Amino acid sequence: MILLDGRKVADDLRAKLTLDIAEFTKKYSRKPCLKVIVVGSDPASLVYVKSKHTASQKVGMQSEIINLEASVTQSQLENEIHKLNNDPNVDGILVQLPVPKHIDLTSVLKAIDPMKDADGLTFLSAGYLWSDFEHVKPCTPSGVVKILDFYNIPVSGKRAVVVGRSQIVGKPMAALLLKKNATVTLAHSHTENLKQVIQESEIVIVAAGKMNFFGAEYFNKNHVVVDVGIHKDKNGKIGGDVDFAAVSPIVKAITPVPGGVGPMTIACLLENTVQLAKMRMK
Repeated sequence: MILLDGRKVADDLRAKLTLDIAEFTKKYSRKPCLKVIVVGSDPASLVYVKSKHTASQKVGMQSEIINLEASVTQSQLENEIHKLNNDPNVDGILVQLPVPKHIDLTSVLKAIDPMKDADGLTFLSAGYLWSDFEHVKPCTPSGVVKILDFYNIPVSGKRAVVVGRSQIVGKPMAALLLKKNATVTLAHSHTENLKQVIQESEIVIVAAGKMNFFGAEYFNKNHVVVDVGIHKDKNGKIGGDVDFAAVSPIVKAITPVPGGVGPMTIACLLENTVQLAKMRMK
């Protein structure tokens, strides 16, 4: 079994980005700049944002966290986004999800300038992705592809199934796998005979949102399994959608949770910001 270590891949990408950022800073006399907006005080969100901020600084980028109260209005949040859109020194904007229920996420995504879309989630970014137009890609799916590439996992011509159809992971993941010439099935909660669909595939990307839902009965020795899920049980133990202890002994390759896709999501956010900075300076 090959352990697909996302930390190792992220270290490799950050090392390359550090050199890239140093060159950018020397050429343009400023660092690529990422601004992260956090609405409210969700503990998990605060941890993620701090990780992103620390990672940004380590590679030589400028990073700032903008904290807004959970009671912020839709117009106040969008005004903050518009300020960043108009700031020539800001290259990447990210609104940390989830946002409070009274905030309309669709309007928030529409407010972000696609040329500063560090998360790759605006509607123009999504359209570019499906049109094979070169632009920033959603961070988590992009990280998954980089893990597969790093470990020389063949994708072209392979049968891949993505379990989950979210805008953030499932749909863009399918697009990126198609771009690499995989034959892709996008499975979800209404898919009939899910076990059979998975068994007939060779690459399985799981983003279903249910801790340890997928046990050994779903997989075989030919599977490469990438677990996008991250959860914490009542004892505080972190795990994914896949029961790692049961599944890892029987598959060809698998990502751990934690230490798989998570580190790559942050590394790809940094890469997107650098890419946007370069595009804006052309």
